Amino acid sequence: MSKVTRFGVSLESQLLTRFDELLKKAGYKNRSEGIRDLIRERLVKQEWGKKDQEIVGILSLVYNHEKREVTEILNHIQHQHIGAVVSSTHIHLDSHNCLEVVILKGKSQVIEKISHQLQSTRNVKHGGLIKTTTGEGLE
Repeated sequence: MSKVTRFGVSLESQLLTRFDELLKKAGYKNRSEGIRDLIRERLVKQEWGKKDQEIVGILSLVYNHEKREVTEILNHIQHQHIGAVVSSTHIHLDSHNCLEVVILKGKSQVIEKISHQLQSTRNVKHGGLIKTTTGEGLE
């Protein structure tokens, strides 16, 4: 188990009140858990800025599968980047719309490039990339 270090933080009362409200809504048991998550979030963001760091991205795409060639184009792009595409899941939302979730792993520049290619594909209605980490180095 890692060594725990205690330290003090000075905040304006209003900011601390708002932080406590946020923690309560999110279900945190104490401030330390919330602060740890904020620090980890910032560290993950920093990882994405390093060109040689291996990271993970979860891309969601919503599209109408009946629109011309959209499914084939999305599949083609994923096959072009087979080394970075870890997994892909296709879900039928209704009789026309589909959700595709693509898990990507690799260098941040590559993941962002693939993500932009897939999201900008004609007839993709919406897309979003969750930038996360392999977890290495986050305790």
